[in-house]
Amino acid sequence: MNIKKAAAMFDLSTDTLRYYERVGVIPPVHRNNSGYREYTTNDLNWIYLAKHLRLAGLSVESLIEFAQLAQVRGTQNVETAQKQILTEQLEELDKKLAEMQEVRALLLYKIDTYDDHIAKFKAGEMTPDTIEKLWERKK
Repeated sequence: MNIKKAAAMFDLSTDTLRYYERVGVIPPVHRNNSGYREYTTNDLNWIYLAKHLRLAGLSVESLIEFAQLAQVRGTQNVETAQKQILTEQLEELDKKLAEMQEVRALLLYKIDTYDDHIAKFKAGEMTPDTIEKLWERKK
């Protein structure tokens, strides 16, 4: 598969794919006799992984480290290091998801109680002294 098709497949630009390869986010891609990149299933898997790990917040530096480790292969230390990178990213993602769930719950609460709160303010039933403390609300 050529670079245009690979880029379209993952909704990335050809410049992004070239950049990923140049800096080492993905391993070097085989080139044909004319010098054009020919993406294999393995290359496409790397692109897919890189795109989604970036979306999850993994740094370019961590992706480069992960890709470099993949090219060394063969020792338990390399495999352990790669798995550690993935494990750390999963932990970070779980933390972000928990924070986002908390914010989502707050937004739902604010939406559900918005009209009632506005009505109480307008009626004078809620004042700056009697307003609820959001951080103490039931979750």
